Amino acid sequence: MTDIKYKPVSHDHEAFLKKASKRKEFKKAYDDLEEEYRLTREMLAARSKFGLTQEAVAALMGTTKSAVSRLEAAGKHAPSLTTLKKYARAVGCRLEIKLVPTARLSKGSARAAKKQAAG
Repeated sequence: MTDIKYKPVSHDHEAFLKKASKRKEFKKAYDDLEEEYRLTREMLAARSKFGLTQEAVAALMGTTKSAVSRLEAAGKHAPSLTTLKKYARAVGCRLEIKLVPTARLSKGSARAAKKQAAG
């Protein structure tokens, strides 16, 4: 049997994004997943801060490594609040969810939406 050594493939993520973003379809899909990517980065940073592996987080959550892997994969899975709370506790955090106003909804359009909903 041949001794196979692990050789990670180098990956320049910034260069990849720069090249891929030139394709209209990629840019739209990537932008549509912006919030998921942000959450994933926060999750990975929290796990890394405490030096935890996916296996350790899984044990603390009472689940499997593959479930944690799916949870940390942006756009692949829509976790429940309960699952996100368990993950947050496992990595020494608390879950905080905020609704942040955007410029898209003005007070005038909010009033119009209320009127339409009322009847």
